[in-house]
Amino acid sequence: MYEVLDDTAAQVILAIESGDSIRRVAQHLHTPYETVRQAANRLEDAGYIHYDDGLSVVNARVRDAARELVAASAGVSPPSIEETYVIPQFGDWPFAFTRIDAVYVWTQGGYQVSRDPDDYPLFIAVREQDVDAWKTFFESFGLPTAFERQPRDELDGPLQIVLDPHPSLEIEDVEGYPVIPSEDTIEYMREHYAQFQSALAMLDRMYDDLNLGVAYRETERIQS
Repeated sequence: MYEVLDDTAAQVILAIESGDSIRRVAQHLHTPYETVRQAANRLEDAGYIHYDDGLSVVNARVRDAARELVAASAGVSPPSIEETYVIPQFGDWPFAFTRIDAVYVWTQGGYQVSRDPDDYPLFIAVREQDVDAWKTFFESFGLPTAFERQPRDELDGPLQIVLDPHPSLEIEDVEGYPVIPSEDTIEYMREHYAQFQSALAMLDRMYDDLNLGVAYRETERIQS
């Protein structure tokens, strides 16, 4: 089993939603298509997944084993920032990136407010009923959780997960990232207009239907 279920294969198992294509799983993992295809072929040959009008995992025990392997790997080598953006997709409950991370997702990585890699929170909206499950899940990957950003000197590492609980979630998908709706993201950006003026202008250029009416030039920022 473990010859087949390496870290990449385990992530493929965890990223699969029943009926997914290989391309869709690659998008969720932000991993090259060919890497995922080869892993999926090995997993199918070993009997851990099926590919019949889409991918599916044969049973919950395989998924549990994959999650244990990936969590153990994180315990040996703490996840990078990029890997931490993928880890929530290994959970069993809905979520959406929110606040600063929603801006990052909706601009498709085009806008990333200055963030210190040595003090890096990720902001995730979850359902209130799933909060305890998410806390346990992230703890298994060595990632602390809180409802507000914690000071760096109170943490053992640079990463933290800031949970934003809601009674229910409305989730959209942008390039494989679950994210809060664009209108909620824009509302957040307008509340912090000085920080996100350039990002609002970027969104206005990217999406024809927004009509935000925001003009921004780099010279305006320099002169201010």
